[in-house]
Amino acid sequence: MDKIQLRPDYIFESSWEVCNKVGGIYTVLSTRAKTLQKAFEDRIIFIGPDFWNEKECPYFREDTSLFAEWQWEAKQQGLKVRVGRWTVPGEPIAVLVDFNPFFEKKNEIYTWLWENYQVDSLHAYGDYDEASMFSYAAALVVESFYTFNVQRSTFSDETRVVYHANEWMCGLGALYINKVLPQIGTIFTTHATSIGRSIAGNQKPLYDYLFAYNGDQMAEELNMQSKHSIEKQTAWNVDCFTTVSDITAHECVELLDKPVEVVLPNGFDNSFVPKVAQFTRKRNLARRKMLQVANALLGDSLDDDTLIVSTSGRYEFRNKGIDVFIEAQNRLLRDRDLKKKVLAFIVVPGWVGEPRKDLQERLANKSTFDTPLEVPQVTHWLHNMGHDNVLNMMKFYDMHNRKDDKVKVIFLPCYLDGKDGILNLTYYDVVLGNDLCIYPSYYEPWGYTPLEAVAFKVPCITTDLAGFGLWANKVFGHAGEITDGVKVIHRTDYNYSEVADIIKDTVAYYSGLTQKEVEACRKKADALSKKALWSEFIKYYYEAYDVALRKAETRNC
Repeated sequence: MDKIQLRPDYIFESSWEVCNKVGGIYTVLSTRAKTLQKAFEDRIIFIGPDFWNEKECPYFREDTSLFAEWQWEAKQQGLKVRVGRWTVPGEPIAVLVDFNPFFEKKNEIYTWLWENYQVDSLHAYGDYDEASMFSYAAALVVESFYTFNVQRSTFSDETRVVYHANEWMCGLGALYINKVLPQIGTIFTTHATSIGRSIAGNQKPLYDYLFAYNGDQMAEELNMQSKHSIEKQTAWNVDCFTTVSDITAHECVELLDKPVEVVLPNGFDNSFVPKVAQFTRKRNLARRKMLQVANALLGDSLDDDTLIVSTSGRYEFRNKGIDVFIEAQNRLLRDRDLKKKVLAFIVVPGWVGEPRKDLQERLANKSTFDTPLEVPQVTHWLHNMGHDNVLNMMKFYDMHNRKDDKVKVIFLPCYLDGKDGILNLTYYDVVLGNDLCIYPSYYEPWGYTPLEAVAFKVPCITTDLAGFGLWANKVFGHAGEITDGVKVIHRTDYNYSEVADIIKDTVAYYSGLTQKEVEACRKKADALSKKALWSEFIKYYYEAYDVALRKAETRNC
């Protein structure tokens, strides 16, 4: 007989990206929020960093009436918090905490961490201190809230509470809760091991030698001791250690010496996807705008028959496969099977200086132009033009977007919030405008970008080194083809050139499909995305909650 799962009465979840839109974890949490809020109305409480001081956070709406008595108590305890709603579907409660006051206690906190968990903070640099102080502050928020409600008898000994920490940045807080409030079940999710990402980012072969790498040794070699230490100790000491895909679960065993208890695949909430009439209108608008920007920059006359493709994500040149994307476009320039002109966008935030004034002037003019602007490969001036990987690779291959080139590649180096000064569209609107999205990742624990693409009915190319690609293959029962909605390329440490050729051939093949065949691919992409909705994946979170609560109950018997 199946055991009855334990369900939490309250869930606290902390992340650097709560109400702070900086990367993929924001998408994980913000799209999952609606599902959890529906199941645990106002008993799921997200905790994030308060960078805004008295300024208005665009993703947060303060509400001083929420937990008003506790808010007063927290301030009495020296905690600077703001309570309100995260302005995403479901509008869950969010607490933003100012962590700056804890820097003066940093050495004391790190000493406690060493004495209790042997976490090495001596080699800290970069964002380690900032993340740790936030993590500590987030744990104090939970401690204050929990203690206050126990004293007021809102909570009892039977009240089940879970604390869920995301990434190494929140590890310190999970360890604090584990020690100070042992009645709370703790969960830790690593979305990518810090040392695995570092090995891959330092041009070392990760996969063929994964069995031979020693995580502690590699952390020392790559100057990652502190981040690796907090991540490893958190994984070993929480009640339920989790990650986002089977590929990263294997990485955890090899580099952290700790198997995960539950794999939590990343789902999606399709309330972000416009309905039929609006979908078509927004797609047409995005295509017009993308072509308008391209034509103004290139002095060209690309029309709606142009095949628009893109890649996007963090600016991790090798890990995200940006290098192999450019390589594929360069090879496509000479491909005789290509049936359409191709406009390829690289949508990756770089070190942006400002939007190009000359391009803004042309866009405002709304005329047609037959001469390209200077440097017709980039929409915004960068601070580091001479050292930018994308521009340097294009220069190396003599990719200058000449009039006769069948393939034009444009670098859009900014975070698309609708206010970039050139395209002025949000990221999801830009995804909508694509015919095909390409994410040939080398290191990708899950891969939200391909999932987002198929959710917007855009077929995509990814690899089986991405968690999403592996999952898609499992759903299909074979290696995904573009006619399935997702082409999943087999990628290894050493087959870069083969991957570039397969991308080239797939784009050329797609350019020759009839409209009916394209629509069939788009329907398949949409159908796959439905299998990755949070309504399908939330069961794995319930499993993790159950594991954490059972361990907490055993500990407190």
